[in-house]
Amino acid sequence: MKLIATAREKRRLFTAAVLFFFAGAVGISAQNGPPKEENKREADLIELIKLDPTIKLDIRYATDNNFVGKTVYPEARAFLQRPAAEAVVRVHKKLAADGLGLVIFDGYRPWAITKLFWEVTPEDKRKFVANPERGSKHNRGCAIDLSIFDLRTGKLVPMPSDYDEFTERASPDYAGGTEEERRNRDMLRKLMEAEGFTVNANEWWHFDYKDWESYAIYDISFEEAARN
Repeated sequence: MKLIATAREKRRLFTAAVLFFFAGAVGISAQNGPPKEENKREADLIELIKLDPTIKLDIRYATDNNFVGKTVYPEARAFLQRPAAEAVVRVHKKLAADGLGLVIFDGYRPWAITKLFWEVTPEDKRKFVANPERGSKHNRGCAIDLSIFDLRTGKLVPMPSDYDEFTERASPDYAGGTEEERRNRDMLRKLMEAEGFTVNANEWWHFDYKDWESYAIYDISFEEAARN
């Protein structure tokens, strides 16, 4: 008898395959799971395109076009805690007045993926990735990676570096690049900060939402997040 896997089973198989690949590549040790924290708010993760379908998704980790060169997400979806998601939508609407919009690279990230990123990143580049022993703000649903695109052309506007580029050009304070690149980067930062976000010191595209400490570190799938 031929067995047909359900969508949930396929996602579990995918995650297992990713874990197996990286475990074989770098010798990942057994891990009990994310750090345990108490007295945290209930998760209220919401899919961004449910709030505004005009937000563009470019979820690099659902492809092999990322810094690890392998697909690590089973599907291209972006979630945030609702207050953070609503703030992102407001930024998107402000940009629309100038013929621009937000493109999302990543939002909520399961803790297991943070563990993988840490393991495959060389030690001299680990300032660009979160230590799984502490968890990340992505794991809490309070961090987002994003940029700006032109509504007319659909193309990304120029920035001083590529997304997930582990160089000095990724700094939000990098003084090099062209004037246009710095202007676009600084515009994004100004708009995001006005909505309660703080830019990451090493990555112009990474923003953390206020009150992130009030949420727990999660290791749930996108499918589970969608049911919240």
